[in-house]
Amino acid sequence: MNKLLAATALCAVTSGAAFAASHSDTVKIGVLLGYTGPIESLAPLMADAAELAISEINASGAFMDGAMIEPVRADSTCTDASAATAAAERLITADGVSGIVGADCSGVTGAVLANVALPNGMVMISPSATLEALATAEDNDLFFRTPPSDARQGAVLADILIEKGINSVAVTYTNNDYGKGFAESFEKSYTAGGGSITISAPHDDGKADYSAEVGALASAGGDLLVVLGYADQGGKGVIQAASDTGAFDTFAMGDGMYSDVLLADLGDVLEGSFGTQPWATGEGADAFTALAAAAGVDSESTYTRESYDAAALIALAMQAAGSTDPNTYKNAVFDVANAPGEKILPGELGKAFEILKAGGDIDYVGATGVEMIGRGEAAGSYREYKIDGGAYVTESLR
Repeated sequence: MNKLLAATALCAVTSGAAFAASHSDTVKIGVLLGYTGPIESLAPLMADAAELAISEINASGAFMDGAMIEPVRADSTCTDASAATAAAERLITADGVSGIVGADCSGVTGAVLANVALPNGMVMISPSATLEALATAEDNDLFFRTPPSDARQGAVLADILIEKGINSVAVTYTNNDYGKGFAESFEKSYTAGGGSITISAPHDDGKADYSAEVGALASAGGDLLVVLGYADQGGKGVIQAASDTGAFDTFAMGDGMYSDVLLADLGDVLEGSFGTQPWATGEGADAFTALAAAAGVDSESTYTRESYDAAALIALAMQAAGSTDPNTYKNAVFDVANAPGEKILPGELGKAFEILKAGGDIDYVGATGVEMIGRGEAAGSYREYKIDGGAYVTESLR
């Protein structure tokens, strides 16, 4: 991670909170997600998954000599950087958290990192911020993420279209850092593969009518419409308007569009459409599915696996470092996430704490096959899905 920035001094209140947490029976972890805004149908499910890991940790009684973890939810709104920054500040100064699962959407994640986490020396592990540029943001080794970046997702989505023989598309993207970065990555890969983009146009979230945007997209033409937006707001509105006007009948979608709510509302419109989302298979994914099912947690929603892993990694790094001070345990995140060591699956966090306490090594596989690369980046994989018979159907894993 970035070694150019000198170690940032903790403010007095943060230092006090970290010291207190290191000597307390309760350690607080923030769960900073967009409970309101364009991913409000996804955020509660992500939080449930993060808190599933915390419940497992607490039930084990093996974390930091019996300390309990208390999750503290705060609303990032997904899009309002000022609100997200204020929420993160409250987590640190008022709630005294020792780590943050989040933020979620890339723009607010970058704002929280620069304005709150960095000056206060707070570890953040995002389960869903995929903007490529976050890989080069100044972070003093405090920022990690469990999904792969949009640099890869853009290439994967482009490959799918090219393999399907779709040679011309219109593109609409949510008008923020996530949407712009995703659209740029997709365009680079798609045109390099011989595809043609007739128009690449932003849309704003929260509008009641997207007929003007769809009119411009339809005029440009294309074999289908690529929608790189959010399932609860602009992306959904564009698809509805495109269907109402007959402009497009097939859509290719990015990860922000994967939602059971979207499928329930527009399943007939989306029949035959397809998209990408971070995904995992194997023993770790299977273990998470079983664990989540037993707890009544939705394991299939976007970024639930990544959320479980983000919370688990924070606690495992604390245990490995023997400290809840973020500026100490940040150095242990790579150690617990990667080989060498005994592989740890969902449901085995208690065993992991015992191994670490005894001085052993672990290789946290988690729900997503965690492998940290470079600057706190996850290698990850993507699922290609299609909508068939009103349901999401897996086509391949890439």
